[in-house]
Amino acid sequence: MRSVIPINPAKKIEADSNPVKESDYYEGERLTHLLGLIQRGIEASKLSNVNSLPEKIWLKKQIAIGINEVTRVLERMESNNTSDQQQNPKQPPVQLQVVIVVADCKPRMLTKHIPNLAASRGVPVLYIRDNKRASLRLGELVKLKTALAIGVKARGNELNLLLQQILPSDS
Repeated sequence: MRSVIPINPAKKIEADSNPVKESDYYEGERLTHLLGLIQRGIEASKLSNVNSLPEKIWLKKQIAIGINEVTRVLERMESNNTSDQQQNPKQPPVQLQVVIVVADCKPRMLTKHIPNLAASRGVPVLYIRDNKRASLRLGELVKLKTALAIGVKARGNELNLLLQQILPSDS
């Protein structure tokens, strides 16, 4: 018979180096206001679009949609703590202005790596939760059924100007 090792509740494993404070979450009226501002920014940017690309293609050029794409873009960005990173001469890396992550997703392991990766790149992270409906609301924003994470690319358009006013000035 195997011996069972008791779990010590006093010993806490520190999984995240960036703990999230309760005030960092967007929920309720604050979430509705944030999503409304982003929606207006997307619409204003679409109106000023000169290339008249199809909507889905234009949206993919402005926003990294989904956990995998947000992670990929963050990994390709230059890290704050390494100055001798090798640059690709063909294509400059895409910069993210902000990452929006659904905080109440299950399993949490899906989005757990994004805050640390974003912090190493100097990209602010906004956490949203809405009683298990945040992924639906974030998906509506990008014309999908659900989305667990999106990253707004820094393109200098109306959406970026709106988000610049929302984001804290220290980041």
